[in-house]
Amino acid sequence: MNILSYEKSFLALGAVLLVCCLLALGYASFAMGIHLPGEEGLIDPETARETPPFDAPGLRQTGDGTYEAVILASAWKFEPNEIRVPTGSEVTLTATTVDVIHGLHVTGTRVNMMLIPGQIARVTYTFRQPGEHLILCHEYCGINHHTMFGKVIVE
Repeated sequence: MNILSYEKSFLALGAVLLVCCLLALGYASFAMGIHLPGEEGLIDPETARETPPFDAPGLRQTGDGTYEAVILASAWKFEPNEIRVPTGSEVTLTATTVDVIHGLHVTGTRVNMMLIPGQIARVTYTFRQPGEHLILCHEYCGINHHTMFGKVIVE
């Protein structure tokens, strides 16, 4: 094989890999519904604790089998740190932070948000299986970052 054949082979391999990556991106975006979270609203971080719905964090039923979980993150804690939902319920998680950037990841699900002061993040997920899911902060937020967790209990 001469050098030109090797170059053509590598170019063809690169083109095939590019097409595979684009197909995977399209599948994740459209078939699985995975997308970047958008900015759902703005809030003043200094008055977030007095601004609805963050003045009363927790779970509330919004319809038959649908719930909204309002979560307020601050230095090393989620409020509330425990959420109980019935199996098969669709839960919209609405969250923000009052101090620094935090992450909110519910293990075993595709719920993964970045919480930025002044922005409201929102994602909807259906909990189909009973069990416990940890809520973890995945953005380093200070010396006690490792103690920032909560849980979703599906019963």
